[in-house]
Amino acid sequence: MNSHIPTPPVAQPGAAPSSTATGRSLNWGVVSTGRIVSKVLADLQALEDANVCAVSSRDAVKARVFADAHGIDRAYGSYQDLLADSEVEVVYIATPHGQHFEIAMAALAAGKHVVCEKSLTINAAEARTLVNFAGERSLFLMEALWARFTPVFARALAIIESGELGEISWVQADLGFRADYDPASRLFDSNAGGGALLDLAVYPLTWAIGALGFPDSVQAVAQLNHDGVDTQTAINLGYAAGTHAQLMVTLNGAAPQQARVVGSAGWLATNAPLHNASKLFIHPASGPARVEEFAAVGENYGYEFREATRCIQQGLTESPTMPWSDSVKTMELFDTIRESVGVRYPNDLITK
Repeated sequence: MNSHIPTPPVAQPGAAPSSTATGRSLNWGVVSTGRIVSKVLADLQALEDANVCAVSSRDAVKARVFADAHGIDRAYGSYQDLLADSEVEVVYIATPHGQHFEIAMAALAAGKHVVCEKSLTINAAEARTLVNFAGERSLFLMEALWARFTPVFARALAIIESGELGEISWVQADLGFRADYDPASRLFDSNAGGGALLDLAVYPLTWAIGALGFPDSVQAVAQLNHDGVDTQTAINLGYAAGTHAQLMVTLNGAAPQQARVVGSAGWLATNAPLHNASKLFIHPASGPARVEEFAAVGENYGYEFREATRCIQQGLTESPTMPWSDSVKTMELFDTIRESVGVRYPNDLITK
């Protein structure tokens, strides 16, 4: 098998991200006032050693309203102004995919640590440039793939690694919902990196590489709309040992949104949604089936922010659970898929 995701340190059912400080407090700046920020911000602010002191938006008035609603001192009308704030030490970037590279590079150039929403970049060339620059600057950089840090995923990896399921031979995972076409939506905007692949596929992929590692081969088919954005993509990952994973992502309709991992001595499955599941269904071949349940802590984003905080406090430049190499390999895989199905983004012309 190829390299696997290291088991996160929150492997026990019900384990919570400690709000208690693990080191000196860090001052955070948030780039974007979008829907995702409203969901994750409370989990970040719940950490005793996290001080969200600034937020930026392209609209200064909107930034001020958002800041007042969330108890944030300073509001800026551009990310450049936020990066010029000397008190900001860590930047959380939650803009559409197409803006990640530009903003993350600017943040690193300004001497800020970076936690950036998935996908880290639009393509592998951007990802390699970003991680190399972070390394040169000795700054922390992490893709905010929160699903990797949740207790249910950590527990599933621990079960797989224990051998209870035997040799893993097959993974199946899907994620999707119905998104009516809207040319103004980032989901259908090529400049923003729109489409099902970059928006959704990293979550099913997380289960595949957690159980089997990165693949030796990939095949994909996709349905593209008239803007050249994929609204549905099916992915088959192949491995030298003959094992494989089948992944599906779609914007065309509601999907089961579950993951299944099958081995020679049993199988396990999640409930929906697979990226923030609350239950594991374990079916060992030689024993009774069982269900393990996991209570959410806030929105469950606190685990990734605790990890980022811990790493920065300890002087690390990357997270062992979400290493740079995995972010780059993921973008390489997505590049291969996009090449095979015919999806092109404007950023590809700049960075390749």
